[in-house]
Amino acid sequence: MIFIVVLVTAFLVSLALTPIAARVAFRIGALDQPAPRRVHEKPTPRLGGLPLFFAFFAAVGVSLVYPRSDSAELTRIAGLGAGATLIFLLGAFDDCHELPALPQLIVQIIAAGLAVASGVLISTINNPFGGSISLAWFAVPFTLFWIVGMMNTVNWLDGVDGLAGGVVAIAGIVLIVHTFRYEQYSIALLALALVGSVLGFLVFNFYPARIFMGSAGALVLGFVLGVLSIIGAARVAFALLVLGIPILDVAWLIVSRLRAGKSPFIADRSHLHHRLLDHGLSPRAIVLLYYGFSAVSGLLALTLPLGLYKLIALVIIGLGALLLLATMRPIYRADDRRTGEGRPGADGVRAEAGQKGKNGEGSELEEARQPSNMTEGGRVSPALEKRDRMKDDGR
Repeated sequence: MIFIVVLVTAFLVSLALTPIAARVAFRIGALDQPAPRRVHEKPTPRLGGLPLFFAFFAAVGVSLVYPRSDSAELTRIAGLGAGATLIFLLGAFDDCHELPALPQLIVQIIAAGLAVASGVLISTINNPFGGSISLAWFAVPFTLFWIVGMMNTVNWLDGVDGLAGGVVAIAGIVLIVHTFRYEQYSIALLALALVGSVLGFLVFNFYPARIFMGSAGALVLGFVLGVLSIIGAARVAFALLVLGIPILDVAWLIVSRLRAGKSPFIADRSHLHHRLLDHGLSPRAIVLLYYGFSAVSGLLALTLPLGLYKLIALVIIGLGALLLLATMRPIYRADDRRTGEGRPGADGVRAEAGQKGKNGEGSELEEARQPSNMTEGGRVSPALEKRDRMKDDGR
């Protein structure tokens, strides 16, 4: 019964608080304003982190009546709460007052450090050929990297309405099954709180979104998922399988930008979901495609035995993702080529980490779907040119 109560509590609190957060956003002006080639046609609230944060921890509070798996779990939950609170405040401030990338990264590391100090630590990783590998002194930096990486993976994934939230919900469901299988019932309650809060929010966030997640929501979800995957003993293979495409997308962009001599945090249109939009897929189709991949990958994470089989699955997924990223080139607008906006290395482009608070997920979708003035590799895309002619002819 407690499992149902926790799930329903998170869902209902999120469902109730999301419209309130939208009204507060309108009152204080925390809105993503419409602009040419943006998908939303009216000011859209971007305080979605508020209902996600409070719904999750309301449900976590309810779950505390259940006996914990071990004596140190409450300490780890305290670290989870402290770090998530810091991240929420950071994201909320960024949603209202855009922050540069470096201060955000510093606060993210501090928040991850709070979790590590409470006992959230990856001390060993499974060896695909048998046994495990002790990380020894490298455990702390590796855990910090893991949690910060999860935060930014979810944050950068948040580019299409409902995309980040749905993928996190699927990852949470996989984590619930995983913890039940290992009889970590108290950890399963935390994952249920995460899933319930996201599902309640998705009622208003799925395309076309009535409220955006913003930095606060995306960073909190990434932080919670990263911490729960550690204390739920899922760790590396779990995240790499369920979030394989988003993680590789982030890694690809960082390497590409660094190779170009640019900051890895610049804002551009090179994300995979942007490329899919540019090549004609609808926002709903892209979201469902990501959902399907995450669900299938999650099933593999649950059913494949530890060791070589998961390594093979990871290699296949990785090679497929890299091939897709390498062959599907971004499409930029012709006016972007003049102004430098939207391209990697463009002068004056805002940091990716700070972009969420101003644009929200979906703020660039209309740019991706506008047929006119778009170029592919420096030329007008023939498909888009044809669509322009049809539009001009009234067809």
